[in-house]
Amino acid sequence: MASSRTNQLAITQATGVLNTGGVIAYPTEAVWGLGCDPFSEHAVSRLLAMKHRQLGMGLILIAADIKQLYPFLVGLSQPQLEQLENSWPGPQTWLVPNNFVAPPWVTGGRDTLALRVTDHPIARALCRTFGGPLISTSANPHGFSPAKSLLKVNLYFRTQLDYVVPGLLGKSEKPTPIKHLITGETVRS
Repeated sequence: MASSRTNQLAITQATGVLNTGGVIAYPTEAVWGLGCDPFSEHAVSRLLAMKHRQLGMGLILIAADIKQLYPFLVGLSQPQLEQLENSWPGPQTWLVPNNFVAPPWVTGGRDTLALRVTDHPIARALCRTFGGPLISTSANPHGFSPAKSLLKVNLYFRTQLDYVVPGLLGKSEKPTPIKHLITGETVRS
């Protein structure tokens, strides 16, 4: 019971940080992730600077359930929505057509947006408590291997993070596959 209270306290504290434009680290399905409020240009800019990542690459949004992603799914057909629903929650990221609800600092100016309904309990709890989707990108500087331990997160980012949510990684061996919803192309396997 104490562990559950500890986890909820950490989620609540992390949400407070997210609500003030902070950048956090948290465990995901396969690797540690960095996250922030996708609608905070300042927070996303900070996260990109920490990773030494260019704006044009685009970022993934994760959510607790598909309802949190509905604004980004407007314009999809019923069969396309069903395809998403049948794969989530789970370790599958989809590129969907950019309907321009997501800010350009999230899409990188691309014509697609990367979305996932996570099945990792901590990441889901973060999105649920935050009340919407979060940026989710691997916790590593661009070109380095993703952090698979809290030690590696600290080695990469030391004091740059505003909060670290403790927890264990999921059972996936590698970052989630990314597939294009319209073309069916696998972008990352």
